[in-house]
Amino acid sequence: MNDNDIISLYWARDERAIKETDIKYGRLCRSIAINILSVNEDSEECVSDTYHKVWNTIPPQRPQKFCAWLGKIVRNIALNMWNKNYAAKRYGGMETLLSELDECVPAKESVEESIDSAELGRVISAWLRTLSDEDRTYFIMRYWNGIPLKDIAARSGIASDKLAQKMFRLRAGLKAALEKEDISL
Repeated sequence: MNDNDIISLYWARDERAIKETDIKYGRLCRSIAINILSVNEDSEECVSDTYHKVWNTIPPQRPQKFCAWLGKIVRNIALNMWNKNYAAKRYGGMETLLSELDECVPAKESVEESIDSAELGRVISAWLRTLSDEDRTYFIMRYWNGIPLKDIAARSGIASDKLAQKMFRLRAGLKAALEKEDISL
């Protein structure tokens, strides 16, 4: 079933919409959630919460790119769940991702003091557009979707150590782009 048909089911308030969403995008949603949360039960709850939010959001919204829109919702719900449970030290997956970016992305306090978060987003987006499609895909898979390096390497057919070096160079490139824009690190 295509995305427009699924969205039409939501607009008609047909409960098959959730089933069709799960058939087409359930694996993607679960992948995003588990990569952030690292706990199967929490990731399943996150996906369920995502479908509930989608049900309550369509209508009135009619997303143009359903897959990307759905991925953003599941990611935001997973990050909120991670933040809520972080104090209990339950998750290791997201902490690993954040620690990898520590050297090239400014700390939250520094961002608030030196630059508006929208400006930071603009600089990062502009930097991403300078990358090759392959590098941009790797970076987004790792730092947006939270996919482990070994899984990205297996999907792309690149050696894990070579991919790790590439990710190091990409982080260094992001750091240089932020410094060039006088964003303090």
